[in-house]
Amino acid sequence: MDFSVYFFSANDRNDFGARYRFILDVARFIDRHGFTAIWTPERHFQEFGGSFPNPAVLSAALAVATENLHIRAGSVVLPHHHPVRVVEEWSLVDQLSQGRVGVCFATGWHQGDFVFYPDHYEDRRQYTLDNIATVAALWRGETRTFQGPDGRALEVRTYPRPCRPELPMWLVHTSNPQTWLEAGERGLNVLSLLTSWEKLEEDVTRYRAARERAGHDPASGTVTVGMHTYVGDDEKTVRELVREPVKRYLASFMTQKRNDDKVGGHSRGTDAAEQDRLAELMAEDYYSRRSLLGTEDKCAATVERLRTAGVDEVACLIDFGLPFDTVTQALPALDALRRRCASSAPRPDATTVPARSEAEPMSWYYTT
Repeated sequence: MDFSVYFFSANDRNDFGARYRFILDVARFIDRHGFTAIWTPERHFQEFGGSFPNPAVLSAALAVATENLHIRAGSVVLPHHHPVRVVEEWSLVDQLSQGRVGVCFATGWHQGDFVFYPDHYEDRRQYTLDNIATVAALWRGETRTFQGPDGRALEVRTYPRPCRPELPMWLVHTSNPQTWLEAGERGLNVLSLLTSWEKLEEDVTRYRAARERAGHDPASGTVTVGMHTYVGDDEKTVRELVREPVKRYLASFMTQKRNDDKVGGHSRGTDAAEQDRLAELMAEDYYSRRSLLGTEDKCAATVERLRTAGVDEVACLIDFGLPFDTVTQALPALDALRRRCASSAPRPDATTVPARSEAEPMSWYYTT
């Protein structure tokens, strides 16, 4: 199991400069200690994830601050960009990192984000799927034709040329099960959150089968799952430490989702008290069944269950509202978990992870 670190902060009242210094500090630590990658997202015009308007810019800084760590976008919202611009920016980051770049593509969902290309909103999924192949071709150095002024055809080959000839690409899965099949058929990797253990196992199986049907090596695709992460020595202490930050994190997401529904004319009508209760229930569900929150033994059992489900990499979401010093002081414990799960020592029984209930209420709130 590969371990990476994923950033996707809510507004936790920290200074933006302090947050970026924190990200660089974490990057240097995990770079020295053998983690696989660092992921930074693309978000716009909202507190939830609002520190990350351009992952290419931040990744350029991460590239020169590290030596071994893979530098990944988690993700690029492709309908907000021209594919030529995506290749130009990330080729530059690839040069700065000497060939350590990877990109996860997303279709976008928040209507307010589409001030960039409003006409892309309705067909955002198809635009993304259609342009992934264009990005790959431009990355390889091929020439592509685009429409210029007055409808004139313009041939484009991008510069700078990247270090690596092929760009590692992920497709983000949120709520559409078709994403797993699309990724498999196109030979892409998958980045997902965990909403159901049983569904995860089914989706990974369908993904591997789709890869094989399309002529790709079914075992070579990478399945990455993001999980809220904090590893500590005592279960009770960890639970109390993370309870409110996780609850606030989820409440922040629900507020954004509710506001987006209002923009689209589909308000759910959830009042503040109901939202608070939903966030509390979701936080408990996350802690108990769908996170790396807890002691090393508890988290190692969860990692083993991920492995059994066919997951290749866990992306540890560490910036969900805990003080920066608290997170950095816990990084050695996370590294101990990583080393334990990478060793050949006997694994804990995955059945020690509490089973999911059949209904898993409210889990749809966290899908996008």
